[in-house]
Amino acid sequence: MSLHYHCPICKQPLALNDKTLRCDNNHSFDFAKEGYVNLLPVQNKNSKQPGDSLEMVQARRSFLEQGYYGFLQTALANMVKPLNAEIVIDLGCGEGFYTHAIANNSQASVYGVDISKSAVKYAAKRYKQCHFSVASISQAPFDDQLADVLVSVFAPLFDSELARLVKDNGCLIVASPGPTHLKELKDYIYSNVNEHTQIAAPAGFENTSQQLITEQVSLTFNDVKNLIMMTPFAWKFRPEHWQALEQKQQHSVTLSFYITQFTKTAL
Repeated sequence: MSLHYHCPICKQPLALNDKTLRCDNNHSFDFAKEGYVNLLPVQNKNSKQPGDSLEMVQARRSFLEQGYYGFLQTALANMVKPLNAEIVIDLGCGEGFYTHAIANNSQASVYGVDISKSAVKYAAKRYKQCHFSVASISQAPFDDQLADVLVSVFAPLFDSELARLVKDNGCLIVASPGPTHLKELKDYIYSNVNEHTQIAAPAGFENTSQQLITEQVSLTFNDVKNLIMMTPFAWKFRPEHWQALEQKQQHSVTLSFYITQFTKTAL
């Protein structure tokens, strides 16, 4: 099996031998029993366990398994399919919820990359049809212009790295919050809830298409708790907010997403 990783230390190609990736400079990286490889050198870590914690991963996994984000998952997979990509990289793949759907809906070799070891461990254990690695998406362990398609779901965008990774005229597909995403939950903690806006095209890319998808869902308190734990504003919820949420048996919540396709402009 040929894998398209390069060494995160010296950037030389990594060759697979049994369950070890090794470069010509003898840097080696072993595959874990779950099937992923850790390509995040200790000197590139900004903390002992960077990325989402196990608690956050478990909350997101529990919420996503309920199917509420299934319409986003399907929309992303359907957007990638007609592009007939050979190689797709999901940057910030988390537990692989979107990664495996893309792989199941195309003939591409699909790679998932995330800095959270807890997330990648779960993804690799469950979704064997994809290639997963622990790495920073700001310094992804792939050669220049490798990917036909890059996918980013609620992950930071590093313009120069995106332009490096994707082929000329290749695509970047980004899922980002729609205008009223989670408005009802934000009402608990903000006096004025600002609507999300469309994201700008990263440097070196142009916007070629966009769709806005929205659904209204009814959630239990446990669902709401897991959903909040997935978000950047979870730390803003104080005990009185949680108490108010728990007192309601059902919660009507807006799920809204922009899905934007960008094309890399040839230099």
